[in-house]
Amino acid sequence: MHAVLGAADALDEALVGLLGEPAFYRRFGFVPARSMGILAPDPSWGDYFQVRPLTHYDGTTGQFAYAAPFDRL
Repeated sequence: MHAVLGAADALDEALVGLLGEPAFYRRFGFVPARSMGILAPDPSWGDYFQVRPLTHYDGTTGQFAYAAPFDRL
């Protein structure tokens, strides 16, 4: 997880989003997305949809969208 977060930060990504167990991912700095004003692709995910802001996060809020390749899964 640390390698993924470091790589995303090095690529100037604003944040990383994931769907997972809050108790587990909290240790990596993830928080429920809605607590930051970011809406999950599926509202039923609730607190299981989490984000981790990175260096270039500017406070943007709104609907989260996964990269296009994920739409083909």
